[in-house]
Amino acid sequence: MSKRDYYEVLGLSKNASPDEIKKAYRTMARQYHPDVNKAEDAGTKFKEAKEAYDVLGDDQKKAQYDRFGHVDPNQGMGGGADFGGAGGFGDLFDMFFGGQGGGQRRNPNAPQRGNDLQYTMTIEFKEAVFGKELDIQIPRTETCDTCHGNGAKPGTKPETCSTCKGSGQQEVVQNTAFGRIVNRRVCSSCNGQGVLIKEKCGTCHGAGKVKKQRTIHLNIPAGVDDGAQLRVTGEGEGGSKGGPAGDLYVVIRVKPHEFFERENDDIYCEIPLTFTQAALGDEIEIPTLTEKVKLKIPAGTQTDTYFRLKGKGVPRLRGYGQGDQHVKVIIVTPTSLNDEQRELLREFSRQSGEHTHEQNQSFFEKVKKAILGE
Repeated sequence: MSKRDYYEVLGLSKNASPDEIKKAYRTMARQYHPDVNKAEDAGTKFKEAKEAYDVLGDDQKKAQYDRFGHVDPNQGMGGGADFGGAGGFGDLFDMFFGGQGGGQRRNPNAPQRGNDLQYTMTIEFKEAVFGKELDIQIPRTETCDTCHGNGAKPGTKPETCSTCKGSGQQEVVQNTAFGRIVNRRVCSSCNGQGVLIKEKCGTCHGAGKVKKQRTIHLNIPAGVDDGAQLRVTGEGEGGSKGGPAGDLYVVIRVKPHEFFERENDDIYCEIPLTFTQAALGDEIEIPTLTEKVKLKIPAGTQTDTYFRLKGKGVPRLRGYGQGDQHVKVIIVTPTSLNDEQRELLREFSRQSGEHTHEQNQSFFEKVKKAILGE
């Protein structure tokens, strides 16, 4: 049975870039890895993808494949296979366990950036509108002040691991009928650190880092909204081997307000009006975020009418000025009337020519005729 074209296996064109080849392989490896996918053909597809990447992921092998295809011009000349190079088992191990891939290995003694941290805090509605300065307490790991991060007792220093010579990895070479197989694994002597600490620091016990409670001063800008994320550079976990600290991301949650609602930079509220105020017009006081202002209600205002108070909304976080406040009026129907009030409303109804009982009866008769054809 002839082999499929390697580009076809990975779903790529022949002018695919190295990054595209690597990305396609990793996608298929994750999809068909036997530990993840239990389908019958998953193992076959996984091996097929790996074989394709073993060739296309190596510049020399790729050039040879592009020229000769599956035919090996060196076949029968004693060529061996080295699975420790680009795209081999070492690369696959790195892919699933956080390595660099492509046959490259991370230097265990190189500076490493600290992890980022996330902190969620809840603030009041008006604190989000107008901004606030405050201090928060963040638990995080920091570089040990006693050993300055190397984990060794003061006056001593870590020694290069004699097993892996500081690389953090061991190589086990096996000669088989199919060629030479190089298996790379984490050094068992130094656990991949590349160094050994014979006398550990009494403060961090050799870790090079300690847990601390750090006070961070925050300046929450005016206009911040619910779900916003503030980045505080360099206030995350401490780095190692002299690497920089990570960043702190503060997620803002805003409590709802009992009267105002917010939509982007605009504020919304509802104000009740009596029937008389709506019919005759009035001037009422409206609370805003900062003060009370007068609002003129024109005669004949209907319920659900909106009025806009320009510039009475939220300060714009990115830009100048403020949003607006939108006031929705709701006409409230009285629920308790005395006899005199009821009579006045009846008289108002008669004067307005509103439907009487007889008029309503006439209306329903017309509806009945329209439906039944009477």
